[in-house]
Amino acid sequence: MSLLRRYERVQQGADAGPVAPVPSPVTPRPVQSSARKELLRDIRIRLQEAVSGAASESLFDTAAATDLQTRVEGIVDRVIRANNFAVTGTERHRLVEELVGDIAGLGPLEPLLKDETITEVMVNGPNNVYIERAGKIEKVDRVFLNDEHVLRIIDRIVTPLGRRIDQTSPRVDARLPDGSRVNAIIPPLSLIGPVITIRKFAARPYTVDDLIRFGTASPEMFDFLKACVQARLNIFVSGGTGSGKTTTLNVISSFIPEDERIVTIEDAAELQLAQEHVVTLEARPPNLEGEGEITIRLLLRNALHMRPDRIIVGECRSGEALDMIQAMTIGQDGSLSTGHANSPKDMLRRLETMVLMSGYELPLRSIREQIASAVDLIVHTARLKDGSRKIVNITEVYGIEEDEILTQDIFVFEQTGYHDRKIEGVLKPTGIRPTFMDRFKVRGVRLPPGEYGIPPEDPSRPGPRGKSRFSGGETQASAVAKVTVGHGRTVKAGGMVYVSALGPVDPETGRVAGAAIKEQANQCLRNLKARLEAEGSSLEKIVWLTWSLRDPSEFDAFNEVWVKWFPGDGPVGQGMLMPPLQRRAGFRISIGAIAEASDGLGRSDGPPGPAVLAEVQAEAVTEQDES
Repeated sequence: MSLLRRYERVQQGADAGPVAPVPSPVTPRPVQSSARKELLRDIRIRLQEAVSGAASESLFDTAAATDLQTRVEGIVDRVIRANNFAVTGTERHRLVEELVGDIAGLGPLEPLLKDETITEVMVNGPNNVYIERAGKIEKVDRVFLNDEHVLRIIDRIVTPLGRRIDQTSPRVDARLPDGSRVNAIIPPLSLIGPVITIRKFAARPYTVDDLIRFGTASPEMFDFLKACVQARLNIFVSGGTGSGKTTTLNVISSFIPEDERIVTIEDAAELQLAQEHVVTLEARPPNLEGEGEITIRLLLRNALHMRPDRIIVGECRSGEALDMIQAMTIGQDGSLSTGHANSPKDMLRRLETMVLMSGYELPLRSIREQIASAVDLIVHTARLKDGSRKIVNITEVYGIEEDEILTQDIFVFEQTGYHDRKIEGVLKPTGIRPTFMDRFKVRGVRLPPGEYGIPPEDPSRPGPRGKSRFSGGETQASAVAKVTVGHGRTVKAGGMVYVSALGPVDPETGRVAGAAIKEQANQCLRNLKARLEAEGSSLEKIVWLTWSLRDPSEFDAFNEVWVKWFPGDGPVGQGMLMPPLQRRAGFRISIGAIAEASDGLGRSDGPPGPAVLAEVQAEAVTEQDES
């Protein structure tokens, strides 16, 4: 009886006239007697039976809405007369409108889909319908007659798309004519009856101005993202479920120039690009015989033969991530995609997992190198506690070190307050200058004064250089090693010479000498020899030597060089952990030493004081602190 009560209350006034742009929630009808509810329920069941057969369905196969209305009125009147039902004019009108909605539309869902304030509709069996409005979930007084009623609505959604849902295929992804995304799952997978989830899309695609008005990000941030798209950076939009990834991707895609050919690939077409030259591809599930499936991976491979300037994959979920990453590095710069993740770093880890799902047994190091080379920027979205959706991170992917992909936040969301149940904040620059800033100039992208609040380049503290595909082949390691790392410091005090952190840097070229441990060890010892002799000492006067190895397993190779330079009893030594900045520079080894001065005893001014020792010890880890 409670099912009927909810159903009767909801239907009062539904679909009775033009829908306002922002309609108010449906007003429940006055309470009816139990006998009246039972009567109307009986009428509805008989009307459903009258139109459920194939012959009756073909009766309504007409494009004229007025003709359909007339035919339905005839059906309703015949059922009422045949069963001698007594109904009022208002009840008759409502029965006609409900039946028209069930035949030509989505029944009880029609008013919810027309309400522009609703962003998601969730049907949990025939008796429980929920919506999301302003980021909050609430239950509404909309119900279906039974499970069969829900199944008919699901079938009406998926059949025009050539998809199916039944016992052999009890789940399906589809879309509505307006682009809204639909997922349906039925028993035996669902234990509460048929379940429908509809992610609504606005009839008019959201624009930059809309997202700025919603507080998703500031105008300056969208200007920055526009410059990144025009500079053909590869971008992933990450975030949790319902965080606004697709909407953000749609807006970012609007920055692609009109003279470029865009190929979009999706499971269910959702993107609404405004450009003229857009090719939309949609995956296809298998047929009843389990054949004919066309996956995103196949479409992505086909897209490479379609002369695309940009490829946009609606969402990477599995092995297609490998094809997407390869496309980004073989000529389709400026490609875009989305993925589910809780943070930018989680997005990179998920990409690794998805590449492994491709079926190819690739080394993890190789996978990470490809991801680091392909992905330039991660735009992370989140749905906050107040229900608002915001861009909370803009993160650069700028290289790889020690099998770890390197990232740095360029902008982060900083919460400034909580007012009127709304989170207030701003997406602010972190003070880190991205390595791709020169890319804007190469592409002819004009930057505003101040460059979005990003700090200017500081020649005294150069950061990591861009990727090799940006910088013409010069590696990040060699660029850093030329100017900042591996030169060490020398302090002479108390008759001793203290040398810290000398790297394998060729003094003539300023670059790392070779890539092998033996080459670098020889260069380090040559540099140490020259430094000690310049201070009036020598290798023979070393009393303590320290070394830092990038890979401890290379100690044996380093020891082969050691015994050649120090035959017999060499100086006392100790290994240390190599600082990150030296590893980024491409060092496999660095060396420090303490040696006697030229006379073997030095001046008689006593041992070095605490301040000198502290300075030398601090210098030994300077690069690690800087990193």
